[in-house]
Amino acid sequence: MSIEAYPIEVAFPDISAHEASDSGIAYVHTFDSGVAGPHVMINALTHGNEVCGAIVVDALLRAKLRPRRGRLTLAFANVAAYLSFDASKPDAARFVDQDFNRVWTAKTLDDTSRVSSELERARTMRPVIDTVDLLLDLHSMHEKSKPLIVAGPLAKGIELSAKLGAPTTVICDEGHPEGRRMRDYEGFGDAASPKNALLIECGQHWEASAVDVARDVTARFLTLSGVVDASDLPQDWFAPLPDEMLVVRVTEPVVAESLDFKFAGPYTGLEVFEKAGSVIGWSEGKAVVTPYDDCMLVMPSLRQLRPGVTVVRLGKIEQRIAASR
Repeated sequence: MSIEAYPIEVAFPDISAHEASDSGIAYVHTFDSGVAGPHVMINALTHGNEVCGAIVVDALLRAKLRPRRGRLTLAFANVAAYLSFDASKPDAARFVDQDFNRVWTAKTLDDTSRVSSELERARTMRPVIDTVDLLLDLHSMHEKSKPLIVAGPLAKGIELSAKLGAPTTVICDEGHPEGRRMRDYEGFGDAASPKNALLIECGQHWEASAVDVARDVTARFLTLSGVVDASDLPQDWFAPLPDEMLVVRVTEPVVAESLDFKFAGPYTGLEVFEKAGSVIGWSEGKAVVTPYDDCMLVMPSLRQLRPGVTVVRLGKIEQRIAASR
């Protein structure tokens, strides 16, 4: 099955002007209001080819947005991967050595015997991230799918998603077998901690509508946190809210055992299979089937196929909630 090449609909911003910062960490800018409040972080470029977040953070820095309360960090994460982007092979710029979003445990970061471009960058950013109370991590997807919130496995992630109000679909999951995500790091993934984080999958990597989603969720997150007022942000960034949000619990990942994996159809995400036992693909010639009725496919893709990679997650619809107004 051939893999569709998606068009690049957006311009990649030149972020070189943002390299120097008062934080002392290249491409990571922290502003302190001097007034009590949370430390809020908007993070872009966890993956180097996910440009929608970079467009938003670049715009906020150029607009000189400053917090009214608390602290605000605006960051570009995997800059090395971003600078390697080549439109002729756009998926290759996801990372340099390893996935930046699979290294976020204290044990991994403390193990200096492990070396990679991504680990070095994560260790550099870690002192700032350790002080963040509310994290919004802006991502996009390999395939052209509707946007979604990745809220993590905890109730506090669902609660924050409901307050944010968009996108419509909220995915609750434990993460990836390959390693822990930034959104699950330390207090963000601790039910007893007041810290919280959301990861937003805004759409396909290079579609213009993903930028609209990134602007909307960023404006809503900043306003919800209280670090700025809605009037401080471009009013055309705010989009209408959905009437209802759908919460989907991921029950298990489907992990490729080898390069011999293929799907049974051209899936892009959020497809629902009515009956248990429906064949969704084949791994080394063996059928991969849905384990229960009304099973949803979450972010299926073979663009990063290699042994040990999650190629799709299987989800069960858990609840419907009214979006915040």
